[in-house]
Amino acid sequence: MGLLRIMIPPKFQLLALLTFAVAMFFLENQIQKLEESRGKLERAIARHEVREIEQRHTQDGLREREAPSVADSEDVVVIYNRVPKTASTSFTNIAYDLCGKNHYHVLHINTTKNNPVMSMQDQVRFVKNVTEWREMKPAFYHGHVSFLDFTKFGVKKKPVYINVIRDPIERLVSYYYFLRFGDDYRPGLRRRKQGDKKTFDECVSAGGSDCAPEKLWLQIPFFCGHYSECWNVGSHWALEQAKYNLVNEYLLVGVTEELEDFVMMLEAALPRFFRGATELYRTGKKSHLRKTSEKKPPTKESIAKLQQSAIWKMENEFYEFALEQFQFVRAHAVREKDGELYLLAQNFFYEKIYPKTN
Repeated sequence: MGLLRIMIPPKFQLLALLTFAVAMFFLENQIQKLEESRGKLERAIARHEVREIEQRHTQDGLREREAPSVADSEDVVVIYNRVPKTASTSFTNIAYDLCGKNHYHVLHINTTKNNPVMSMQDQVRFVKNVTEWREMKPAFYHGHVSFLDFTKFGVKKKPVYINVIRDPIERLVSYYYFLRFGDDYRPGLRRRKQGDKKTFDECVSAGGSDCAPEKLWLQIPFFCGHYSECWNVGSHWALEQAKYNLVNEYLLVGVTEELEDFVMMLEAALPRFFRGATELYRTGKKSHLRKTSEKKPPTKESIAKLQQSAIWKMENEFYEFALEQFQFVRAHAVREKDGELYLLAQNFFYEKIYPKTN
């Protein structure tokens, strides 16, 4: 049998082709609309997720401001073993001004006759207080005490050390006049050398003991610590140990001449304690500022005479070392624009986080 062939007229073939083309066009159009709808849905979901994340961050930030009891920060102890006449009272009063608002305790370490070296039994008591006195945490301890290495006592969590140092001759001049005339902080208090009207220049010229080069030896032993060699005037071992402790044991060491920068960086690093410190320093009532009375700048001759001593050279080397370290840290944290200092924003982020989460 032969095959039955059905002949479709050309006009029907054309109509079928047009119908197919229209159907394909409609189908592609619908697919495109679905793709657009899917894209809009994905973008909407993404925006929703971003809003959720931002909302969580905002809520976390509000909770942090409203209730500063963050578990990790509640156990923090800061020790400021302040060197005399380095603007230490000025800085400490900022901590006192902020402790109520930021919810931490401030404790003054008052040693007998301001002796910066503790006995062995007092070292044990102090370490025990700092680490176990829960009712006083978080805490800011301050006092004229030399550095104490907590690791020697087997503690697991060490305190955070901070400090401020000053040009050694300027510090000595300030201390010299402070002993004679006091300051504007407690003007009625009688000082140890009150009544001695001799100027610092006259003291240097006469070779007096209160302005002798040995009196410069203070910032090095304060950072060196509770070792006998630290207090041997002119010890190179003490100088190197002080440098080691400065970079390894201290979170930040500022300089008196750039105190505002020091305050700003502490606020960024330790907001639990120093939130609001920069604004207070800049615009506060300045009750935290303290100035030595009747201070006269030394002559070039007096400065030159002190700078001839090996003790000044070592103390100045330590000061320059600390200043360079502070300026290095500041250069990576702070910028100046139109005469105003501001902290740099976060400059790192995380990526390639595995395993992936749904």
